[in-house]
Amino acid sequence: MKIGLIGAGRLGICLALLIEQEGYHVIASDVREDYINDLQNKKIDSTEPQVQELLEHSINLEFTTDNRKVIRESDVIFTLVQTPSLEDGSYDVSAVWKVVEDIKQEMSSIANYPKSFVVGCTTNPGDCDQFKDALPESVDVYYNPEFIAQGSIIDDLRHADMVLLGGQGKHSKELEHLYHRIQNGFKAANVNTMSAKAAELTKIAVNCYLTTKITYANQVGQVMIRDGMEDEVKTVLKAIGGDSRIGTKYLNYGFGFGGPCFPRDNRAFAAYASKAGVETPLGATTDKFNDEHTKFLKEYYVNKNKDNRAYVFHYLTYKDGVDILTESRPYDLALSLLDAGYEVYCLDSTAKERIDSRIKFSDFPRMDQVCYVNL
Repeated sequence: MKIGLIGAGRLGICLALLIEQEGYHVIASDVREDYINDLQNKKIDSTEPQVQELLEHSINLEFTTDNRKVIRESDVIFTLVQTPSLEDGSYDVSAVWKVVEDIKQEMSSIANYPKSFVVGCTTNPGDCDQFKDALPESVDVYYNPEFIAQGSIIDDLRHADMVLLGGQGKHSKELEHLYHRIQNGFKAANVNTMSAKAAELTKIAVNCYLTTKITYANQVGQVMIRDGMEDEVKTVLKAIGGDSRIGTKYLNYGFGFGGPCFPRDNRAFAAYASKAGVETPLGATTDKFNDEHTKFLKEYYVNKNKDNRAYVFHYLTYKDGVDILTESRPYDLALSLLDAGYEVYCLDSTAKERIDSRIKFSDFPRMDQVCYVNL
């Protein structure tokens, strides 16, 4: 079984490398010619751990800018193209439709040759059914999103809590086997099979639940801080998470949720629910509280800083260890402090070229002259 992958970006290249490592021949494409040249030379500038090492040791991995070549030469075609958010919160899947059209064009001369199309990017519930209707009967469509965190993609793929596989077809067992092989030596893959539409809903619903859990932890923290129990916030949240019905993951007091997935999935779930005739105030409430939490943190740190000292952040990206500023709560807080007239410094220069020039990365004041922002 030869594997193709369209969209070899931050996530796509990680999946391609792990599949290749398991002995499959993989051909991957991306629209960026310079990036493909770097991949062919086995040297890319990636902030993801292990990517460069896996790339250097790859043997059966080839790269191209030609999506049609990937389709033509593969039995199973993964796509991990970008699906940006629309104004109503739903996902713009036009890039996936472009891949569907490419498959249709390639299949016109080999209409009966069996292939599988695996959608790995986030889509709206029901989109994969439409892709299936538009493709020849010989092409099976699956929905297979990845539950990963930026900065630990390789490890998250190898140690996935669960694998979602929506849809049924000729390659169902082979795809399940593929994930068992990726996780071989770590644990047996927990593969959840269901319809493609149910899998699409599951993906965004999982992330919506996590934003609710993050929001709840910050609500508890705010109440305790207001009532003079700041020193015991971590202790209380640890105790709450000690209940097996709740768990400790994502139950930490912090900046709030951000990044390229959680906020978008929250809005996408609300958009889908609205189309289904269901109002979902919980998502709107968590979004509103997330915004208000940044204001709370600004008030907290200003009140803490009676001497008008400069503020020092450890990082400004949406979380530590990544280079992504998308809906970053630490960055929003830093900007609000700048606008209030304070000096702001940052220890980590990651994404420096995309950060407001008023923020400083050198010539720090003495330690007794700064106020650290560290959550």
